Amino acid sequence: MDLTQFPAKLTARQQQILELIQTAVSRTGAPPTRAEIAAELGFKSANAAEEHLQALARKGAIELVSGTSRGIRLKSDTLRSINESRSRYSMPLPGMAQMALPLVGRVAAGSPILAQEHVDQTYYVESSLFQHKPDYLLKVRGMSMRDIGIIDGDLLAVQSAKEAKNGQIVVARLGDEVTVKRFRRTRDAIELHPENPDFQTIVVSPGEPFEIEGLAVGLIRNTMLM
Repeated sequence: MDLTQFPAKLTARQQQILELIQTAVSRTGAPPTRAEIAAELGFKSANAAEEHLQALARKGAIELVSGTSRGIRLKSDTLRSINESRSRYSMPLPGMAQMALPLVGRVAAGSPILAQEHVDQTYYVESSLFQHKPDYLLKVRGMSMRDIGIIDGDLLAVQSAKEAKNGQIVVARLGDEVTVKRFRRTRDAIELHPENPDFQTIVVSPGEPFEIEGLAVGLIRNTMLM
C-alpha cells in the first residue's frame, strides 16, 4: 500500500503503523490496541506506539478517541488514499483471488438473514483481506459499536455460525431484531455488550427468543466504497 501521496507526508514507520491499523480493522473489525502495535513492531512499550499514533493524529491520518484502548479511527481522506491504491470492491479483477459476497440490508422479521429479498447487491472482495472466510456482508445500523470502529453504514464481514465464545463480536437475532454486539455468556443469562457508553447491555434470559447468526470476521468502511 502506497500512502506517500497522503496530504501530510508520513515517515516510513508511520506508514507501517497506518497499514497495521487498516489490516486489523479489515480482518477483525476493530483497530489494534497500543500494546498490540508495540508487540507487532517490536517497541519496548506501548508508550512508543502512543507517540507514533499522536503524530499520525496531528498529520490528520487518524482520529484518537480517549477512554478506550482501541480508540483509533481512520479518517476519510486516509481511507480514500487506501482505496485509490486498492480498487477491490466494485468488480472482479483479473489475476486476483476474489470472492463474491452478498450484501444484506434490512432483515425482515422472522425470515432467514440470507433470504433473497434481503440481498441488496453483491461485492467482489479480495480473499486475502480476511483471515477467516466470510459468508456475507451486513450493513451496520446505528452507533452502538462505535468505540471499536464499527459505525453506521459500514459493511461487516460475517461468517455464518450458531455458536460464539465470550468476547467475540456477533450478529444476533433477538425476536424480530438483528443486532451486532460483543457476546458474553454467564451462568444465568447471555449478555450482548455495546461498545458505546450511550447504549445499554442487552441481557437475554433463558427462554427468550435468541439466536446467533454469525461472527464478525472483518470490516469494510463505508467511505471505501464511494
